[in-house]
Amino acid sequence: MIMRPLLVELFTEELPPKALPKLGQAFADGLFTALSQHGLIGKDNTIVPFASPRHMAVRLTQVLEEAPEQAFSERLMPVKIALDAAGAATPALLKKLAAKGWEQLDVSQLGRESDGKQDYLVASGTAPGAKLVDVLQACIEAAIAGLPIPKVMKYQLADGHTSVKFVRPAHGLIALFGDAVIPAEILGLKAGRVTHGHRFLHPGPLSITHADSYETQLADTGFVVASFDKRRAQIQALLDAQASKLGGSLGQDPEVPALLDEVTALVEAPVVYVGTFEERFLAVPQECLILTMRLNQKYFPLFDPVTGKLTNQFLIVSNMPTDKPVAIIEGNERVIRPRLADAEFFFETDRKMPLAARVEPLSTIVYHNKLGTQLERSHRVQKIATWLAHALGAHVDECSRAALLAKADLNTNMVGEFPELQGIMGAYYARADQEPAGVVEALAGQYRIRIDTPVTAAHLTATVLFMAERAETLVGIWGIGLAPTGERDPFGLRRAALGLISAFEQLTAGAILHIQQDGPLTLQGLLQASADTFAPGTLQTDTVAEVGTFILERLRNQLITQHDRNAVEAVLAITPPLHQIPARVAAAEAFAQSPDAASLAAANKRMGNLLKKTEEALPAVNPALLTEPAEQALAQSIAAVQPVAQQQFDAGDYKAALATLAQTRTAVDAFFNDIMVMAEDQAVRLNRLALLAQLHRLMNQVADISRLAT
Repeated sequence: MIMRPLLVELFTEELPPKALPKLGQAFADGLFTALSQHGLIGKDNTIVPFASPRHMAVRLTQVLEEAPEQAFSERLMPVKIALDAAGAATPALLKKLAAKGWEQLDVSQLGRESDGKQDYLVASGTAPGAKLVDVLQACIEAAIAGLPIPKVMKYQLADGHTSVKFVRPAHGLIALFGDAVIPAEILGLKAGRVTHGHRFLHPGPLSITHADSYETQLADTGFVVASFDKRRAQIQALLDAQASKLGGSLGQDPEVPALLDEVTALVEAPVVYVGTFEERFLAVPQECLILTMRLNQKYFPLFDPVTGKLTNQFLIVSNMPTDKPVAIIEGNERVIRPRLADAEFFFETDRKMPLAARVEPLSTIVYHNKLGTQLERSHRVQKIATWLAHALGAHVDECSRAALLAKADLNTNMVGEFPELQGIMGAYYARADQEPAGVVEALAGQYRIRIDTPVTAAHLTATVLFMAERAETLVGIWGIGLAPTGERDPFGLRRAALGLISAFEQLTAGAILHIQQDGPLTLQGLLQASADTFAPGTLQTDTVAEVGTFILERLRNQLITQHDRNAVEAVLAITPPLHQIPARVAAAEAFAQSPDAASLAAANKRMGNLLKKTEEALPAVNPALLTEPAEQALAQSIAAVQPVAQQQFDAGDYKAALATLAQTRTAVDAFFNDIMVMAEDQAVRLNRLALLAQLHRLMNQVADISRLAT
């Protein structure tokens, strides 16, 4: 068997940068999968993907010229249909064999097998393996068809009338098996060995001599680093070296690696240069400067590593290595200066009007045609925030003020130019207007995805606004019939639900909500308070209940990734206050690991079934009717553990409460072994059921223990 490396490359116009890594990997994986299906991949093969702005390629290190012969065995048709009375092949069999390309098979040599009802003729033997030259074109087409193309382009070929579709116009195709070209025609291109290097440093054709020399030739002659991962690592090293040399830092926020991915997809021969801007621009909120440098110009701002403050230097990832980069640096500095000047102008202009004066103009901004304007929404959020402030003991006036001002920055020049700065700019303007510190903090943090640290009294205003905004969104959007469907969630209701869950968790972690108390804040109460802020008739019936179920479902999905599913279901079955659920789940999970759990869970399930079937009202337990030793022992066991378990439950120590209740196991097992619960004597029967009901209520305070039964 002849085995060589295979290289396939598509040379295109600039590919979409944010999609490039996925496109390159998908192309490589797709070609590997297609060739594997034909048995053409060697067992020690390595997939080497390449993705640069204009090159999408893959090298497979071990590809067979021809796959090994493949043994086959296929049931053809019933013998009574395949053969006539003389044992000769019928026209039906001959047609079947011809369709399979097996005309040469001797009918007398066909095997037979039975399915238990009738005999079938079976063809078996060996078939020649697929040849690379015959299947490569189809494999490339299959790889292209499986690409995650964000938007397909339709373009005309050079013949002037044929149109094809691809992510970008393709201008070259390489298909090299070792040093030999494999014939193929894709997207109107015939396979060869010619590609092109850097657009400016090597604009002419570059002939690839061998599949293994592709990466080296492109780098050494074409000035192109073909591997996305190697190019990214190279850029990262250059950035780190320059930042260290300047005594600066690239920052730790997640936008840095995202920007690194994007610039990696924009350059072929990376080099890093240093640019500067006037220090006066540092008086503008640094978020504005950072955003415009990263988003518009793809620069890497530099920060003081000690203070984290923005400096007036930035790093440029260029596609033009040169010993004299002055013109490149000055050109980039000229480009960034007007953008920084615009940010400075917007900031200074916005500050001429107090943030509070921008509230009324929100009446001109439509939030949703069924829910009114942003001003109407602000008033709803304000009412919810006031309700929350009373419930949590927060500063009512401060919470109300934060809610009123929350969306006021939507009509500022800065947010109009940079929508990503919503909330952040509101906080800057509020601080300049000398609004309370709690209001400033609330405005700055209102667009967080979740609350990640325990909430203390000092940060309650921010938490109140965070919760009020999400509650209003969930109830309002759901209530007008726009609940999420499938993967579609255009209003971010799933994210809002998870945000509310995080708020309840962190309020509990900060001891604002006490684990042993049902209130003063409950999810049901918050959703109802939110619904009450909408005009009558706006929301659909059952909105509050449906949104509550939706939020608990999000919590369920979150918890089952961290805890035993049965423990999660056991707790959610009794719908306790949301802030208690994680602690209850942890307790149920711990209880499920105890040696008593299985027996008590099964007994609890049996109790529940007995009580469901009981139609009579149950009396209080009458000790005089407990005549059997097993029922007397159970009553004594309940009496012994009940005050202790109840005290532990009331204190929020759910693990201890369940551990205490586990002490009843011996008495419970003996009761069900020795006692006929459904006695003929009605008084005895009801008394025994009342005893079980007492235990059932006690056992299921933390969770529905029967759900732990396997």
